[in-house]
Amino acid sequence: MSRYTAEYRQKLTTPERAVASIKNGSTIVHGLTTAEPPALLAAIADRVRADKLKDLKIYSFNPQKHVAETVFAPDLCDCIQAYSWFVSGSDRPMVRVGLNYFVPVYFHQVPRLIRDYMEIDVTITTVSPMDKAGYFSFGTANDFTSTAARHCKRLIVEVNEHMPRVFGDSLIHISEVDAIVENHVPLLELPLPEPKPEDKAIGEAIAELVPDGATIQLGIGGIPNAVARYLEGHEELGIHTELLVPGMIELIEKGVITGRKKTLHPRKTVFTIAQGTERMYEFMNDNPSMESYPASYVLDPSVIAQNDNMISINSILEVDLLGQCNAEFLAGAQFSGTGGQLDFVRGAFQARGGKSILAFYSTAKNGTVSRIVPRFKPGTMVTTPRMDTHYLVTEYGVVDLKGKSTRERALEIINIAHPQFREQLLREAEDMYLI
Repeated sequence: MSRYTAEYRQKLTTPERAVASIKNGSTIVHGLTTAEPPALLAAIADRVRADKLKDLKIYSFNPQKHVAETVFAPDLCDCIQAYSWFVSGSDRPMVRVGLNYFVPVYFHQVPRLIRDYMEIDVTITTVSPMDKAGYFSFGTANDFTSTAARHCKRLIVEVNEHMPRVFGDSLIHISEVDAIVENHVPLLELPLPEPKPEDKAIGEAIAELVPDGATIQLGIGGIPNAVARYLEGHEELGIHTELLVPGMIELIEKGVITGRKKTLHPRKTVFTIAQGTERMYEFMNDNPSMESYPASYVLDPSVIAQNDNMISINSILEVDLLGQCNAEFLAGAQFSGTGGQLDFVRGAFQARGGKSILAFYSTAKNGTVSRIVPRFKPGTMVTTPRMDTHYLVTEYGVVDLKGKSTRERALEIINIAHPQFREQLLREAEDMYLI
């Protein structure tokens, strides 16, 4: 028996015993999305309900099922203060009524917040099984979790044989771990939404903007991921992305994505989060072409800009006639978060030959509401400022706003609006003295 195996057995315990050392008033950070540790989260929630734990602060990012059903359950809000760096469908209702507090931040800055501005008592996350050298892998979620793991007072890991072992800066040694639990349950699968009829026009338009040999990033949401199927005719693409999704894996398997033309990490698929299906996680496992790094690296605009022909593709909720883009605020409340959108918008444009693309459907609510508006409603948050907006794409066309006057911008944005709203938008533009 190796020394690492002995140490593993010494630190192996039950979820209940692992969380028993958490004290009242602790600040906790948990693994992101598919790295949410269900057994540990449930054990913490049970301890709170048993009145053995209170006054916790728990930080999340795009919380999913395991968090929503345990520590973010409404009945625990008197004992747990919930914070989110990125809002999801799971905690959106809580944010609306003040039971969860949104923390505005660019994704690449979260690791620095953890390192320099926070005192974290406990980090909990799901990891892959330990290898013979004593290392676990953060697998699908490097993001800020790897930083939190190294800047907390106590690290508890939930080992899951379904978590892929990933290369890059994605390893944590058993000597850095305080307690281990095992819970071999299937990882959360986050399938893509069903394609919409507009996706074909948008996907084909974006594909024309992507040159062979480009390095691509696809953001969260249906539109960016629907684009992948329209890139099948391309050659020698590479990946440097916040989010790794199934469409990218399919392009790798088809030989479209090789990474051979990348100027940074050639031949490597670089990401900080992976969300998808069991088949995708199996493909990632122990695959030396897959490299995961912290968000502070992957999403740093200065790092992104080192990829020649960097193409970032993200989605937004609405745009105004000045070119300001909102991707996070809806119906008077926080809907999601800035995430990494502006990081990639800026990094891609700074890259040699780079392009930033923001795509959206021209209407919402079954065609009754235009997503192109004259002005944002008071209180609406701007995700991408007008000075940063590059390409905008709807099912009605493509516009490049760089170097355009306010008059030119307004006219070109109106041209990609749904035809039924264009006349009204023109009148509004005249009232705003834009044309």
